Amino acid sequence: MTSTLATTATCRPLRLPASLPSPPPVARPGGGRRRGAVLRCASVSEIAPAVSAAYGALLVGGGAFAYARSGSKGSVLGGASGSALMGLTYYLMQFSETKALGDAVGFGSAFLFASVFGIRLYNTRKLVPSGLLLALSLGALGVFYAAYLQDKV
Repeated sequence: MTSTLATTATCRPLRLPASLPSPPPVARPGGGRRRGAVLRCASVSEIAPAVSAAYGALLVGGGAFAYARSGSKGSVLGGASGSALMGLTYYLMQFSETKALGDAVGFGSAFLFASVFGIRLYNTRKLVPSGLLLALSLGALGVFYAAYLQDKV
């Protein structure tokens, strides 16, 4: 089955194939089936420490911004505690014997903050800052989960 398109310059019908041929299968080392991953890179566990450092910096910066804007002491406390947890996560990920523990601490704290920001988003219905921080927390959650799976294997 072919479809026709009219070109603007010549007004002749242009015949296109109904479907494109699929690429040939690629042989994988080990011959096994590859399981689906959330993130695809050489090693998610290599980028997890950088994600924990960036996420911690965003949490402490967000807490300081909220305090400067509205005088919220809870935001400063939450940002500082989240940053401390991400600092602990970063430290634990530096050593091979505690890497899985660091992934678990990062996952737990990202899950905690995703829950907090999800509840805040539900209650306030404001995308900024709750929705943005929820999206960042879910992204960090996915990275720590994938890194944990890679480190446990």
